[in-house]
Amino acid sequence: MKKSSILFLALFSAFIANAQWKPQGDKIKTKWASEVNPSKVLPEYPRPIMERNDWKNLNGLWKYAIQEAGKAAPSKYDGEILVPFAAESSLSGVMKTVGSANELWYETNFSIDSNWKGKNILLHFGAVDWKTEVYVNDIKVGSHTGGYTSFSFDITPFLKSGLQKLVVKVCDPSNDGPQPRGKQVKNPEGIWYTPVTGIWQTVWIEPVNAKNISTLKILPNLDQNSIGIKAEVAGANAGDFIEITVLDAGKEIAKEKAVVGESVDIILKNPKVWSPENPFLYQTKISLLSKNKTVDEVKSYFAMRKIASKRDVHGIVRMQLNNKDYFQYGPLDQGWWPDGLYTAPTDEALKYDIIKTKELGFNMIRKHVKVEPERWYTHCDQLGILVWQDMPSGDEQPVWQQQNYFEGTELQRTAKSQEIYKKEWKEIMDQLISYPSIVVWVPFNEAWGQFKTVEITEWTKNHDPSRLVNSSSGGNHFQTGDILDLHHYPDPELYLYDARRVTVLGEYGGIGLPLEGHLWRTDNNWGYVKFKNASEVTAEYIKYAQKLKGLVKSGFSAAVYTQTTDVEGEVNGFMTYDRKVDKMDFQKVNAMNKEVIEVLNKK
Repeated sequence: MKKSSILFLALFSAFIANAQWKPQGDKIKTKWASEVNPSKVLPEYPRPIMERNDWKNLNGLWKYAIQEAGKAAPSKYDGEILVPFAAESSLSGVMKTVGSANELWYETNFSIDSNWKGKNILLHFGAVDWKTEVYVNDIKVGSHTGGYTSFSFDITPFLKSGLQKLVVKVCDPSNDGPQPRGKQVKNPEGIWYTPVTGIWQTVWIEPVNAKNISTLKILPNLDQNSIGIKAEVAGANAGDFIEITVLDAGKEIAKEKAVVGESVDIILKNPKVWSPENPFLYQTKISLLSKNKTVDEVKSYFAMRKIASKRDVHGIVRMQLNNKDYFQYGPLDQGWWPDGLYTAPTDEALKYDIIKTKELGFNMIRKHVKVEPERWYTHCDQLGILVWQDMPSGDEQPVWQQQNYFEGTELQRTAKSQEIYKKEWKEIMDQLISYPSIVVWVPFNEAWGQFKTVEITEWTKNHDPSRLVNSSSGGNHFQTGDILDLHHYPDPELYLYDARRVTVLGEYGGIGLPLEGHLWRTDNNWGYVKFKNASEVTAEYIKYAQKLKGLVKSGFSAAVYTQTTDVEGEVNGFMTYDRKVDKMDFQKVNAMNKEVIEVLNKK
């Protein structure tokens, strides 16, 4: 058969498959759901902190099967699933529960571009929840546990001529297991949501030389006017070195070299400082040279900013940004979507919530018990928003009730559960460490799965001393870390104060407004308090914010309002779950939020 005929048949098959795919279920959807194209799903480069020019996106329609755990690969598949949307989501085209007793199997084919000949081929997964096994041409090439971090395999030895066969097997115990899972439960209700099983971030391949840059670690030192960059390299030999070029608006302003494995500290004259008000980013080019020949090159970026804490003239320990007292104020952001669950329908949608957060006058987001795709953090870097990054909770999670937790109670997690937590928390921090918008790590939330708090907090701080650590947001409080974090619903209260650490209001608010036509559930919707219209909700929000202004003077250095959007049965968002309606007067909220921020920032 001629190549032209093969190409025609492939295009015709893709056209038929795309025509058959459609979102499932009758739940509400965002406006972006209609823009999802199975032939071009989330086409943007997925790792913007370390970007290469040459790559190939494998997202699209794959075959899938759900079958009992422990069985061999299926001989017949159930149908097609749109990767990277989880099986339980509408946009997957499946919308079926997998469950802890079953396994989710995927199969697809891909080709290697002819101009990649002689290159090593890396297969990347943005995130798969939770335990993954990967087969290329019927050979198991690797496995991974962890639902929130990327992983890769060099599949070069297992490739053949023509089409390559890729099979992925996933199991996810949801809340039957001890693994980090955030808000996912098998019987969602109240503040607990639909399970997310399988691939939920981009799958992609890229060609590299045998010697290649594998990771970057980029950390600023504003006091020294320097940026530290360290590149990990695969396959390096003695004499190989890294060359780093720093660019400002395309103009080269600095260049340094170092042998592989050494961190490069580059001094910048009169550096431009990053902040939410002025989110300036420097561009970088990192080259790997062997025998004075460039064998790999990646693009990256960085920001010059500093996060710290310091006692003010009144004796209150305050958060500081770039050596100035700075009140951090933002929403609790859970990052859920009615059509994609963990996965935003498009990159525009992923960016939208951040834009709306800025429109509300906030300067911070608390990313709540979820980790986002790396592009989300780049959007935060570019738009100018500070990020508190939670560790997704897991193991035993109590039914939530409003109460205060005090020192003395911790969960007795099994050795296996502790091992899983530590492995995944380290991987999350390592993957996100170079994104400058992240200024606070949050290991625990509201005592959910909280264990060995002092040990975990101190390890977190030692692993990344460049950021603040909020050991347990609203949880059992121990004298460790940089922050005492209180939760109080619905109105703000300063019921505890720490004279030695920063004191923050990690959650408050939760003002509910159910709007017909924009509800995930038609009944049994939940909010801390409920009102009938946007005017009432806005007035209540402003009343709370006025009270918060006084508490900023008394000792709060940051506050987090619940929440960005409605999520499933929760109706306490600034926006409806489908993002189609703003539920408050954003102009009034913006003006009020700036008043709260300026209480401290204008000092």
